[in-house]
Amino acid sequence: MSDWNAGIIEEFRANEGRVGGMFEGAPLLLLHHVGARTGTGRVTPLMYQSLDDGFAIFASKAGADDNPDWLYNLKANPDTTVEIGAGVVTVKARVAEGDEHNAIWGAQKAAWPQFAEYEQKTSRDLIPVVVLETV
Repeated sequence: MSDWNAGIIEEFRANEGRVGGMFEGAPLLLLHHVGARTGTGRVTPLMYQSLDDGFAIFASKAGADDNPDWLYNLKANPDTTVEIGAGVVTVKARVAEGDEHNAIWGAQKAAWPQFAEYEQKTSRDLIPVVVLETV
């Protein structure tokens, strides 16, 4: 997965946030996060949804039965940055709950139907939505 991500990250940075392939035309950001146990800095490309006060990202892991590592990293180290287009934005991460989760998740599934497929594939009760509030 890291080689695949590395290619997307390189393409993202070379084209001011635009990539081809399966993410062509999709809103994509690069999430910077620090390993909860290792303290190692990492970068993960993710689709996002714009919000009034920031962005939402989705711990779908393509419908896997476990959460992605970046979710645990953000819970341990919520102050971070994201690359969007050619810019860098400082954000603070928090997990959305209740009605907020449902509204954001519902909008994501409506806009990008593969997220509804991920929901059907996983045994998790729900797929976490992380709000990245701009600082």
